Amino acid sequence: MAIATLGDREIAYEIIGEGQPWVITPGGRFSKDYGGVRDFAEALAERGRKCLIWDRPNCGASSVDFTGPSESVMQADTLAALLRHLEFGPTVIVGGSGGARVSLLTAARNPDITAGLGIWWISGGAFGNMTLANVYCVPSLTTIWNGTMADVADLETWAEVIERNAGNRDRFLAQDPAEFLATMERWMHAYCACGDPLVPGLADAEAAAMQTPTLVFRSGRSDMFHTRATSERVAAGLPNAQLMEPPWGDREWIERTTASAAEGRSLFERWKLLVPQLLEWADATITS
Repeated sequence: MAIATLGDREIAYEIIGEGQPWVITPGGRFSKDYGGVRDFAEALAERGRKCLIWDRPNCGASSVDFTGPSESVMQADTLAALLRHLEFGPTVIVGGSGGARVSLLTAARNPDITAGLGIWWISGGAFGNMTLANVYCVPSLTTIWNGTMADVADLETWAEVIERNAGNRDRFLAQDPAEFLATMERWMHAYCACGDPLVPGLADAEAAAMQTPTLVFRSGRSDMFHTRATSERVAAGLPNAQLMEPPWGDREWIERTTASAAEGRSLFERWKLLVPQLLEWADATITS
């Protein structure tokens, strides 16, 4: 594992393979080391791609960061800075769930370093967005409202980043409690999706102006967090997007949670099944 120093932040990353540059961003607050992410990168590398896997701020071994209008925008800006730091040049940016949101924001805000965009499991719908606000922001918000930054640092949601990066506990303790509370409220408000934009943090006009070749995998009918309607709407709202059926069919959410958990498998282990479709699309649409 390598560490890039971007200002006062430490960003953990690895590069796998050689060839056309790609970057993969997982969902949730999962790190690059979560099962399935590396397998996906290795499957691309075996087919002549150079793949960057990385820990977003607030994930894995990277620094915590409580700046930006939303957590996703902050992470997107960090990814753009990392790609420039590594001199990757125009890169195919791909990801699922939270990684889809970060990838789309990165591409929209940085067209000069984006060769193509591939996204799936796009979070959306009233229930999906409110769930994200509850998962990502409410525990820290309610804790700082009633306690201290030390109490926030002791939350289970932050256990991995503190365990894997020794400086992160001090970064928590250095936060002004009132400013941290304001940040959590601002980040939570981003998921309200007021005005019903395609993606929280991206205005529809910005989406309509994107010219990046984009592949959107349609969500399954059973996925109440990443709704089918959201994937179809995102594909329709991006002028250079193609909507494609994924290889796992319509019962996506049920299969991804119930079956995977029962068999001790990772949520992301099936991502490598997307590789043939992604590469066929990339070869047909992305110019060097």
